[in-house]
Amino acid sequence: MSNEFKGHDKRSRTDLSRRKILTNASAFAAAGLIGGVTGFPFINTMAVRAQDAPLKFWQFYAPGGQVPSQIAWFEKTVADWNASHPQKVELEFVPNSEYINGTKLATSFASGDGPDIFLISPGDFLRYYNGGVLQDLTPHIDATAQADFPESVLASRKVDGKIYGIPMEVEPMAMYYSISAFEKAGLNENDVPKTWDELLELGKKLTTPERFGVLFETNPGYYQNFTWYPFLWQGGGAFQGADGKSAFDSPATIQALKFWQDAINLGVAPRQVLGYGANDVVANLGSGYAAMQNVGIWAISAMQNNAKDVPYGIFRLPTPANGKYVTVGGGWAFVANAKGKNPDAAAAFCAWALASMDQGSVDRVVNWCTVGKSDMPPRNSALKSGAEVYSKGGMGIFAKDIHPGTRAEPRLPPEVYKIISDAIQQTQLNGADPQATATAASQQIDAFLASYKGAPIL
Repeated sequence: MSNEFKGHDKRSRTDLSRRKILTNASAFAAAGLIGGVTGFPFINTMAVRAQDAPLKFWQFYAPGGQVPSQIAWFEKTVADWNASHPQKVELEFVPNSEYINGTKLATSFASGDGPDIFLISPGDFLRYYNGGVLQDLTPHIDATAQADFPESVLASRKVDGKIYGIPMEVEPMAMYYSISAFEKAGLNENDVPKTWDELLELGKKLTTPERFGVLFETNPGYYQNFTWYPFLWQGGGAFQGADGKSAFDSPATIQALKFWQDAINLGVAPRQVLGYGANDVVANLGSGYAAMQNVGIWAISAMQNNAKDVPYGIFRLPTPANGKYVTVGGGWAFVANAKGKNPDAAAAFCAWALASMDQGSVDRVVNWCTVGKSDMPPRNSALKSGAEVYSKGGMGIFAKDIHPGTRAEPRLPPEVYKIISDAIQQTQLNGADPQATATAASQQIDAFLASYKGAPIL
C-alpha cells in the first residue's frame, strides 16, 4: 500500500472527481435531450459553415489526452485520411469531464452546432438515433467487411438492418485483485471466488482499517449501470419481456440490487471511490485502496502505463447460486452527424477508418486494441492478426476465459437508464429495500414504455 494512505481511516477518503451525468440532468432537459424521440431542435448553423472547412471530430483522446499511444493513434488516423482525401478531418479534443460526465456533446446538437464525427457508447445510442442525428453508414461498408464484425458486436448499433455506428473496441468487465493483498491474507490464486457469497466472504478477509476488500462503482451514471448489468443477467434478469412490458420486477433484479447493497452494508466495499471513478484501476486497486476491483479490460493498459510495479491478477465475474456466467462488453464507436456539413464524407471516414477490408483498416483496429489501449477487437480479422497478443498475459486471460461470456452493452432510452440508475443508487447507498425498489422502478419503466415510439430497445 502506498505511504500516502497509511494512518488514515479509509472512510475519510473522498472521490475528487464525481460524475456529473445525473446532476446535470436539468441541463439535458433544458436542451431537449432527456426525451429521446422528439428530435433535436436544430438551428441551421450547419448550412452556413464554410464549405471547405474540415469536418470536426469530437472525442476525448487527442490531441489533449494523457496517453501518448492513444494520441498518436488518433493523429495518425486523421493524417492518413487527410493525405488521401479532399475532404479534410480535424480532431477536436473534449475533456472527459465535458464529454462523458457533462453535457457538451448533447447540448451542441440542441444548438445546431454538433460535431461532424463523434464517439458514442451503446448506452447512449438511442438518445442520438431517436434524435435523428445519426447518419446511415451502411452504404460505405461492403458485405465482406460487415461480415467481419460479429453480429453481437454490431447489433446495438443497427436499426432495421442499417449500421449507424462502427465499434472500435469491445471492453468486457472482470475482477482484478492485488496479489500482495492476497499474500498478506494468506491467500493465492486458488482462492479467487467463484460465487457472490464467496466474493463477500473473501472481501471480509481482505478488508483492513486501511483497505477495502472489494470495490464496485458508486457514482451514478452510465458507467455504473453498465457495470451492474451482468449481475442482473447472471440470474436471468432482463429489462423488457417478450410482451414489450418491463421485466425489471424479478428475483434476478432483486438479488443483483441486494448483492451490491450487501457489499456496502458489510463494510467490505466503499461508499466512495477514488480517482475519476471505479473505471480508474490505478487510483483504487493500484493505490492499495481496494484489494479487488470490478473493472474492464482497459485496466491492463492502465496498470502497465501507470502502476507497472503493482502485481495483480484477473478473474472472471463470480455468479449467484444457480446462476450462469455472463459479463458485459462495452466500447466506443465512430458515428457521423446526419445534420453535419458533409454527412456522406463523415460516414465515409468512419468506414474507411474502422470497417474496410483494406489491411490498413484492419491494422488500425489491431493497433488501437493492443497498443493504444488494451481491448478485445470488434472484428474477426483483427482478432486473428493480433493472435499473439491475445495468447498470453492478462489479454490471454480475457480472450480465453472472460470474453467468451460477453453480452453486448444494452441500448436503453435515457429515461429507462435514469430509472435503473436511481434504483441502483437507492439500494446500494441509501438502504432502500431491493424488492420495493425493483417494483417501483418496473412500474416507472412500464409507464414510459407505454408511449415509447423510438428504435427497439436492445
